[in-house]
Amino acid sequence: MSSLVLQTSFLGDIVLTTPLIRELARGGPVDVLTTPEGATILANNPDIRSLLVYDRRECDSGLAGFGRTVGRIRQAGIFGSHGSTIRISDESGGYGSAYLAQGSLRSAMLVATAGIKRRVGFNTSEGRRFYTERVDYRADRHHAERLWWLAKPSCDGVPTADQISPELFPSGEDDHAANAVCDSLADKSRPFIAVAPGSVWATKRWPFYHELAVRIAHEFNVVVVGGAADVAIGDAIVSQVPKGSAANAAGRIGFLASAALIGRAVALVTNDSAPQHIASAMNTPTVTIFGPTVPDFGFGPLAPGSTVAGVRTLACRPCDRHGPQRCPLGHWRCMRELSPAEVFGLLTQTLSQSSSV
Repeated sequence: MSSLVLQTSFLGDIVLTTPLIRELARGGPVDVLTTPEGATILANNPDIRSLLVYDRRECDSGLAGFGRTVGRIRQAGIFGSHGSTIRISDESGGYGSAYLAQGSLRSAMLVATAGIKRRVGFNTSEGRRFYTERVDYRADRHHAERLWWLAKPSCDGVPTADQISPELFPSGEDDHAANAVCDSLADKSRPFIAVAPGSVWATKRWPFYHELAVRIAHEFNVVVVGGAADVAIGDAIVSQVPKGSAANAAGRIGFLASAALIGRAVALVTNDSAPQHIASAMNTPTVTIFGPTVPDFGFGPLAPGSTVAGVRTLACRPCDRHGPQRCPLGHWRCMRELSPAEVFGLLTQTLSQSSSV
């Protein structure tokens, strides 16, 4: 019996959905409806039969795009991968189940309109009235585990670390792109620390990566990772350290190539953003900097040896589940009062722990 997973949220959430996909694949073929960016990062995943791209902001926007997407879901449910082989999943000729990893009303309406009879999602989701099964949203658990429970709502016990560990699958071409970045460093025998200074949310961008890079460069190479919006800050960071000891890969290689690069790093320093989840998938120890958000929301690093940094004494933390564009109180102390020395100390501790394993 085939299943459809819907995940059209942020890249980090998409990465954290891979344990759910892996668990579902144990029982039959799994297709995933996701964004164009999500399809890029889920490429090569052996647990996924087909990727259905839903570009809701561009070519699939509006009612016409909604209708086309419903049609693609129906066709994929009947014909399976690429429409080449008939794979009847249930009496209606479609998917046996849909799993709403992204709980918007639109996602719920898509699968309901497509005629998928069993629709599983969280009891807190916006689209829950369209679900046939509602699973408890375990606010006290990591989000990778919360998503995993969608596949096992009646299971007793707690999943193992391996069961909720995310996975990504860079291709040979991605490895080649990552190697090219490493080859640009003057001393390629010197290990490197990856830093990810970006975030969609302005208040989640720690402002002292330049100073941290200077400290790191005394002992390690530095590689900046991120998206197109991070090119300028990446160039500024590289300019602060000795020539040849740093490289800026932000916006210059793809998602999975960035994952391959992070997998080669001895550690990653990042904000509370997608790179920490990529590092979890690549098993790279991570120091995650939390400002307006906190790891208790369920989005901390999962790689062994990882740790988190934050100003724990502020009564105003957390102020938002995602991170506002501006500090509500105007002082932004949650980031300004976290020093490069403190973050470097946590990084040193993380490196010491990982080297002793």
